[in-house]
This record gives sequence, C-alpha cells and structure tokens, in this order.
Amino acid sequence: MARVFAVNAIGPALVLRHIPSLLPLKERAVVGVLTARVGSIGDNGFGGWYSYRASKAAANQIVRTAAIEIARKRKNAIVVALHPGTVATSFTDDYPNHPKVSPEAAAKNILAVLDGLESSDTGNFFDWAARPVPW
Repeated sequence: MARVFAVNAIGPALVLRHIPSLLPLKERAVVGVLTARVGSIGDNGFGGWYSYRASKAAANQIVRTAAIEIARKRKNAIVVALHPGTVATSFTDDYPNHPKVSPEAAAKNILAVLDGLESSDTGNFFDWAARPVPW
C-alpha cells in the first residue's frame, strides 16, 4: 500500500508543489493529473483494489486542493484530475473483456479534454470524453 501511495499520490503531490512557479500569472494554463475512475468514491460500485482505489482517491484530493491554492494567484490556471479510460498496457492485460484504447488514442483524448477546459473547470475530475466524474 505504501508503494502504491508513493507512486499514485505522493508523486503527483511533489510535482504539483512546483507547478505554480512554472505557470504564468495571467494567461491560461492547464495542468492535468492522470488519476483513475476507480479513485472516485461516488462511482465505486464494485469494491476491491483497496490500495489502488485509495491512492487514486488521495491523488484526486491533492489535485482538488492544488487547484484551489493555485487559483488564488493564477485566475486563468486550470488544474484537473483526469481518467484516461482503460489503456492497453501490461497493467490491463488481465482484463481481456474490458474495452481498451491504445496509449496513443488515450493521449489524444486527454489532450482534447485539456484543450476544451475553461477556468471554471479547475479543481474538477473528468474522463477521457470530457464527462465529469463524481468524487
């Protein structure tokens, strides 16, 4: 569990710690953090995966908190959590009946979501099709 939290929650928190100094003060800037729908407490209908779910929920909270902090000085900054869908990787090989997208398609989808975001979207959680994901 500690290893999963280190990668999925502490890692993004350490990166987000340095993001404000890299963002412009007045221009639009967008920061997307990859999390996962399984980190949604409101969307958890299956249980299981305690460490992974909890680490992604923690990452979501970190994103939400960073968005609030960053918006205090950078009104046009957008910081969001993103669910890329199930991407075809070695991690998802054990899910043969689950629809997957290629890493390239997932990246294109996420970039399209980021391009369409507005300042009012900051601090929210979106999936690969720009649909809000419940916390």
